[in-house]
Amino acid sequence: MSDLPRILIIDDEIQIRRLLQITLESNGYKIYAAASGEEGLQQVAMTRPDMLILDLGLPDMDGIEALKKLREWSSIPVIILSVRSNETDIVAALDAGADDYLNKPFRTGELLARIRTALRHVTSPDGENSIFESGPLWVDLNARIVKIKNEIIKLTPTEFRLLSLFIRHAGKVLTHQFILNEIWGPSFAEETQYSRVYVGQLRKKIEENPTTPKLLVTESGIGYRLEVIE
Repeated sequence: MSDLPRILIIDDEIQIRRLLQITLESNGYKIYAAASGEEGLQQVAMTRPDMLILDLGLPDMDGIEALKKLREWSSIPVIILSVRSNETDIVAALDAGADDYLNKPFRTGELLARIRTALRHVTSPDGENSIFESGPLWVDLNARIVKIKNEIIKLTPTEFRLLSLFIRHAGKVLTHQFILNEIWGPSFAEETQYSRVYVGQLRKKIEENPTTPKLLVTESGIGYRLEVIE
């Protein structure tokens, strides 16, 4: 049983902790729980979980503050589960290092899918196995080969860098600012039209229908997510 993926829940609502524990244990996860930010950070250090589900409204500190403290020494996947649906809070959490964000009340199936995505290992481009697959998309990051339904498609250097960035963070919401900083540099952090234009061009090449994308989806007002389709 020690091989089960370990998930730590940090939430001050006992009903939510119990619901999550029952749901996740029945789906093959080992669960730990904490009711405050400080207790949660201590639990991370002691139990070494594989991922974290974090509420923002904690009694001793804001969840974003807890996340920033965590990111000083840990890179484990973090899913925010919060009643806050304000765009500012979502972007702040993602910029602080969250891998995903779900609002309460949540659908169990969606949460489980997000957990699977967060735990899925995406091989680094520097590794021996640099193959990424999602639905009809197949990419060899080392050879710089991109295929859709087994047909090679040609990308510009910038388009390939953008796709590689999404692959390295597959399943995670990337904010406009993060994309711009990674691809074009800090001086372009406010030039959101760059990301919109290049994402639009990339969609034309990898999506069956660019107007209703299935791979590279928009998170309204926040950024984009590369879906991992099995």
